Amino acid sequence: MRLSSPRIPALADDELDDEQRGTLDSYRDGDHGVFNIFRTLVHAPRPLRRFGFWAGYILGRHNSLPPRERELVILRVGYLCKAGYEWAQHVVIGRDAGLSDDEIQRIKAGADVEGWSSSDAALLRAADELVGDHFISDATWVALAHDAGLSDRQRMDVVFTAGQYTQVSMMLNTFGVQLDDFLVADPDLAP
Repeated sequence: MRLSSPRIPALADDELDDEQRGTLDSYRDGDHGVFNIFRTLVHAPRPLRRFGFWAGYILGRHNSLPPRERELVILRVGYLCKAGYEWAQHVVIGRDAGLSDDEIQRIKAGADVEGWSSSDAALLRAADELVGDHFISDATWVALAHDAGLSDRQRMDVVFTAGQYTQVSMMLNTFGVQLDDFLVADPDLAP
């Protein structure tokens, strides 16, 4: 977490106007209600609706990356961007996608730490390069195809996924979105 309090507060249900309420209807989670990210972004309901369409592609079944590989990219981007909210939210999603707690902790150290397959290392390296240089090097591009076995479409989805979560991290960090009650703060990303 970059900020210990929000710059833009998450709106409670009784603070919503009709447009905001209608926009948040599609963001209700059965177990947790509406996450703070959406309660914050609903200050701008029209952009939130457009954001949701693209986010639905990235996290949905149309993204050609398998969920585990997608979560490797998302978690690495979130960590590099020092996005505590993003990290905490996707630790939960990453576990559901098949990442172990050990793998989740090793994501912080990156592609060169012992224990990664060449496929996982290529994905982590791609995330590093996209966040750091906004470009995947020729060597990593080839590794994504050769070592990770990704098609052109899947390599495109690596870029789309990293780009989406870089943007999300910028919003979360800058707006000061605070953790939902069920999320656990990572001490490495504390303010």
